[in-house]
Amino acid sequence: MGPLFYLLPWSDAINFAGLLFQQYPWMQWFTLPVLPLALIEGSIPFGLGGLLLFFVLFLGVVRNPNVPYFVRFNALQALLIDLGLIVLNIGFELLLKPLAGGGLLLGSLSSAVVIAVLAILVFALVECVRGQEPDLPGISQAARMQLY
Repeated sequence: MGPLFYLLPWSDAINFAGLLFQQYPWMQWFTLPVLPLALIEGSIPFGLGGLLLFFVLFLGVVRNPNVPYFVRFNALQALLIDLGLIVLNIGFELLLKPLAGGGLLLGSLSSAVVIAVLAILVFALVECVRGQEPDLPGISQAARMQLY
């Protein structure tokens, strides 16, 4: 159950993958696990699907003491990664797109974001299968502070 929460940041990271998917079309197969989540988010009007999903996960899973700690930890860590991606997306829209005009810098940084989130997703999956908490520097400490 824990690794499924990391599909939320992966769904937001795909927004950065335009140039990467053009150069490597086979990487589009990595978007298949996110399709049900994208359908759920897209079915709610006014673009509020992501916000509603955030509150459902935060209030229904992270703040629920009846849910096991391991599940709550992974849900909160995935939400923190997702918040970081949202801030990056806003920064790209406000600063880099007008300055770079969609050039090499924007493409390189976008590709780096996608690869980093994919690496986090794989790392979290492996650690959860091993039965351990995925220890991501900074993010894991913030998640632990919120849960204790």
